[in-house]
Amino acid sequence: MRSISRNLIQKRWFEPFILFTIILNCALIGAETYVESQVISVIQQAALVIFVIEITARWFAKESAKEFFSDAWNIFDLSIVLISLVPESLFTNATLVMSVRVLRVFRVLRLLRTTDEIKLIVAVLVRSFSALTYNGVFFFIFMYLFSLIGHSLFQLPEATSVDTQLAIEQLKAIAPNAPVNSPDPYGTLDETMFTLFRVLTGEDWTDLKYNLDTASKLGLISTPPWIIVLYHILWYILSAFLLLNLLVGAILNNYQIIMSETKAKKEAQ
Repeated sequence: MRSISRNLIQKRWFEPFILFTIILNCALIGAETYVESQVISVIQQAALVIFVIEITARWFAKESAKEFFSDAWNIFDLSIVLISLVPESLFTNATLVMSVRVLRVFRVLRLLRTTDEIKLIVAVLVRSFSALTYNGVFFFIFMYLFSLIGHSLFQLPEATSVDTQLAIEQLKAIAPNAPVNSPDPYGTLDETMFTLFRVLTGEDWTDLKYNLDTASKLGLISTPPWIIVLYHILWYILSAFLLLNLLVGAILNNYQIIMSETKAKKEAQ
């Protein structure tokens, strides 16, 4: 059985055929979101059978189970295939059925192993995970700090008096939130963190600044305009240029390391 499996895997047409099946399967998953067709279902089932045959061949081609599971890609493929084999008929709950369907969509991820270049990118991201984790913690600390400061400086007061209520209504008329149904951008700590994330993406962050200028002129907040400007510019520079560049730098560094290791392995062979 092992020799048959190895011969099958080593055929020149085997990998291109599996690649074609994966691409066809992914395309049909997308097509199913537009139309329901018996033909599509049959082809999907045929693709699943091919995937089962493939993973079975890879299993028997290895000397042992340890050798099979030592390859992370084999574990990945096996997980995807096992998820795809779960029948919807086992569940009567609509939520569980929908969950099974969502999990089957993950078959698209099999495209990640189609070429060595994509595998290299995945390896870089995996290698960079620890560095990205620490950078993420560093980023969160600064976001939390700026969120506390922003919430303290820019939170609009509650309409406890007629004058305050009129000033808030005037602010909404002159400088409405974007979108208009959104809450006070700095009203709570969690909303402030989301607002800072908006600033990071460059989404309407100048509108936030000008709205706060108007709130300051109306006496709703006691923060002067120059502090509003300084706060937003500092956060944008820190987050968009410094912190994001740290993430990119970590990924590029690991990319160079893995490229060097790959080149050394090829030269050794």
